[in-house]
Amino acid sequence: MMKRKMRTTAALLMTVLLLSFVAACGGGKATETGAGAGADAGANNAVNGAAEPAANPAAEPAAEPAATEPKKPVTVKFSEVIRSIFYAPHYVAMSQGFFEEEGLNIDMNTAQGSDKGAAALIAGTADISLVGPETAIYIYNQKGGKTLKIFHQLTMKDGSFLLSREKLDAFDWSGLSGKKVIGWRPGSAPQMVMNSTLNLKGVKDAEVVTNIAAPAMAGAFTSGQGDFIQLFEPAASTLIQEGKAYFAASMGEAFGAFPETSYVATSDYIRQNPEIIQSFVNAVAKGAEWLKTASDDEIAEALAPFFEGTSKELIIESVRRYKSQDTWPVKPELTADAFEKLQGVLIENGVMKAEDKVAAMTDVVDMSFVQNLGKAE
Repeated sequence: MMKRKMRTTAALLMTVLLLSFVAACGGGKATETGAGAGADAGANNAVNGAAEPAANPAAEPAAEPAATEPKKPVTVKFSEVIRSIFYAPHYVAMSQGFFEEEGLNIDMNTAQGSDKGAAALIAGTADISLVGPETAIYIYNQKGGKTLKIFHQLTMKDGSFLLSREKLDAFDWSGLSGKKVIGWRPGSAPQMVMNSTLNLKGVKDAEVVTNIAAPAMAGAFTSGQGDFIQLFEPAASTLIQEGKAYFAASMGEAFGAFPETSYVATSDYIRQNPEIIQSFVNAVAKGAEWLKTASDDEIAEALAPFFEGTSKELIIESVRRYKSQDTWPVKPELTADAFEKLQGVLIENGVMKAEDKVAAMTDVVDMSFVQNLGKAE
């Protein structure tokens, strides 16, 4: 019995010594390449009980990885308040492919009113709307299930122009006293700007008509209604060119800085799709930058598909009007001062009570995406 145990112990010692020797040989050649390295790998596999054969350098090369499929663009359902050259940076971003560069496909429709654009967001038929920023405040104060947030301030002046039926040697705001002005729907940004401007200029008895739908305003004026009309471009320049109206004043210049039109989405959509919102902001910013340096011909060509029937000359004239009054801010940001002015206008026009002012701007505004502009990715 004792001899059997001694023979077993000796056998185990010999096995350990043999394994140590093989391991030492393999380790010494671990950095070698070619056939030698392959043979050593095979020896180690044999020791470890592996059944796989040693690597064969003559074997066929591995297949190249399949080419990565290009990412499909994300479709964004977009609603604009009206069609106007006032929103030129957006159309440029579409025509020059800036949205495509950001991986977005814009499915655009025209709502004909900020109220309708906001309703589309709440109903889920639009992802992003271009509307008056006051709509976000209105929805917030309703304390409903959804809230809207402003994430990009496209314009910082009112975009409408006051036209007269009769040619005036010199326009003075007092000339509106007792006159009828075809204006915009109650509670809309251009209507409030008109009313606040009349208050500012001391005009108390002008009759501002607010019950004509936006698409019918120019037709109502040319058919004989009203002494003055408040229109956006290119409708304003079209009537002037046709000799049916005369330029009186720029509402943007008369009233000064004002956050007229903003990109807005529901708080839920922004929270769930920050990459889409950032890409959207990036694309529109590229459009605004392009407008600064493009030639008149380039601008007319870029905008023409969105304004069929509008001449090249009228498109160029419209853009010049908006550029001359600094319509598009260098940084598309809704500042605290501008937000305060907006709420002051809402209170002045009786569409919001002073006690309903939004105390925390961040409840309806998120400028973080604008703050990211220009930062390295």
